[in-house]
Amino acid sequence: MPVDHYENFPVASLLLPARLRRPVEIIYAFARSADDFADEGNFADSERLDKLGGYVAELDRIGCEAPRLQLFQQVAEIVSRHSLPISLFYDLLDAFSQDVTKKRYADFDEVLDYCRRSANPIGRLLLHLYKAPTPLNLAHSDSICTALQLINFWQDIDADYARNRIYLPQDEMTAHGVTDADIASRNLSPQWSKLMQFQCQRARAMLENGRPLTHALPGRIGLELRFIVAGGGKVLDKIDAVNGDVFRHRPVLTRWDWLALAPGALFA
Repeated sequence: MPVDHYENFPVASLLLPARLRRPVEIIYAFARSADDFADEGNFADSERLDKLGGYVAELDRIGCEAPRLQLFQQVAEIVSRHSLPISLFYDLLDAFSQDVTKKRYADFDEVLDYCRRSANPIGRLLLHLYKAPTPLNLAHSDSICTALQLINFWQDIDADYARNRIYLPQDEMTAHGVTDADIASRNLSPQWSKLMQFQCQRARAMLENGRPLTHALPGRIGLELRFIVAGGGKVLDKIDAVNGDVFRHRPVLTRWDWLALAPGALFA
């Protein structure tokens, strides 16, 4: 789908069966537009919450009356056609609303709770589309999606701080001798490098924990997911290669990176 944002990972790519591309595009359009309410523009927090509240009201109409916005008419269509749990759409809106009101995370459990609502619903919705939402598949999907959310956090530390938002657990920052002021000054200290190394190791372990899903899903769907997992690992490699200096070297995946990852994804 066309988006105005840099994306690390393919969205409704040609690897997906044609019948699934449109519902995947609708899910991502919903998530991206709601996320933009929390992040983009120069709106006051109250305006952001009002916009997200409008999305909640549109979700509330599904099953009761026709939604007013075209996007939600499309959401209603795929929810009905593919038996998607509408609660997962509410979870996404709840996470994006939290972005407006919560700027710090005391510990990793708080970060995981955010990921449960901000990232995991996407994987779960896709598994429902694929008709494969078994308990084991859902657990592996959650592990991959949480890892990808963490990876996005770590590559965007600078941009998030500009919004006065830090996803690094505060207790882990303290344990490593890192403060908010270090982020503000882009201080690439040995302590910072060790903190980022720890965060990358944990995200990598979560990616690996979910890897069995890439072979449990058939054909092109599994191949798509193998590319995504490989891409997440590559971003972590890039963060490690610069000792965690995501301030001056924000890691992005280029066309050449994807080409280099292809053999591993194809023959893994």
